[in-house]
Amino acid sequence: MLNEIYSECEKKMKSSIEHMQRDFKTLRTGKVTTSVLDNIKIDYYGTPTSLDQVGSVIAVDATTIVMNPWEKNLLADIESAISKANVGATPNNDGDQIKLFFPAMTVEQRQESVKQMKGMGENAKISLRNDRKNANDKIKKLEKEKEITSDESKSAQDNIQKITDKFSSNIEQILKDKEVEILKV
Repeated sequence: MLNEIYSECEKKMKSSIEHMQRDFKTLRTGKVTTSVLDNIKIDYYGTPTSLDQVGSVIAVDATTIVMNPWEKNLLADIESAISKANVGATPNNDGDQIKLFFPAMTVEQRQESVKQMKGMGENAKISLRNDRKNANDKIKKLEKEKEITSDESKSAQDNIQKITDKFSSNIEQILKDKEVEILKV
């Protein structure tokens, strides 16, 4: 019973870290990646559709992304959606494809990206604390229902804290590595 709580807690905490790392993909680092366009959707025959589902999205170099739609009539919609998303570059529509030329990042932009990244890390830590609280609540409920002793409850809560500490230090290491990556020119 306690092992189920431990494994469920670990699973949720892993999920929190994975979510944080997915969020990192929206951050701009030294070189541009196509993931800056991941959250942009256009109306494709009545369905909100991501850009990579309506054409090819390629980072051709460190500062340029090319969006080549499979249907040329979508160019205006794609251009409009990218403009509204404010990704840091103005879309250039040449009638066949859309090019995004990102300027080199300034020190201030890099520091702003680090600040956003730390906010994402803090959200992940909050999620870890919520997962810890939920697991501890389940353990306390078992103790209250006399399914486990108070000593077992204390030991189980200590184990949950160890799991939380492990994931929290994992987040700290990921944040340090990402900060180095962002600040590297």
